[in-house]
Amino acid sequence: MNHLLFWIAAGYLCGSIPFAYLVGKFIVRRDIRTVGDGNPGGTNVWIAGGWKIGLAAILLEISKGFVPVLLAQRAGLADWSLVLVGLSPILGHATQPFLGWRGGKALGVTGGVWLALTGIWAVLVFAVGALTVLALQTVHAYVSIAGMMTLTVFVYWRFGADWLSAFALLNTAIICWTHRRDLGAPWQWRQWVTHFLLRRSV
Repeated sequence: MNHLLFWIAAGYLCGSIPFAYLVGKFIVRRDIRTVGDGNPGGTNVWIAGGWKIGLAAILLEISKGFVPVLLAQRAGLADWSLVLVGLSPILGHATQPFLGWRGGKALGVTGGVWLALTGIWAVLVFAVGALTVLALQTVHAYVSIAGMMTLTVFVYWRFGADWLSAFALLNTAIICWTHRRDLGAPWQWRQWVTHFLLRRSV
């Protein structure tokens, strides 16, 4: 039990380190919470400081999920124990105790956790679901939820492990929570979809 609690605490601490905010403050010289959607994540560093600095920030955010879960696996934790360890860095970023408990959307750290658990496949499946919805409409919250739902279905079909499916569902619930404000926005079709639908109706 103490072994598990250590890795849960370590995961939460890793997730709560605001790498993107720190990169923005000390390298870009800007509070990235005043940029874009106000999220303390790597995308806003990209917007504020360009793609090179932004990519570095995104990789740091991904590492917050990847490193603790990978190390916990190598320390012998498996199955249901990894559900708790995997959720801990995601919750760390989503709550951000070092930024006044105003957390981020936790997509980067989520990607890192899934990389450690399943390799690149889960990330690619998320991208397929997310990019499909992004091609159809413009509200990014729905893009993120679509990616997580696609990932959840894939995990259940491909791996069939109860603990991994449970983790996917809990992870999706957290992503819904971190996007709760944006989920109130109406679905906005892209112009090409509107034109296509109008042509079909004529």
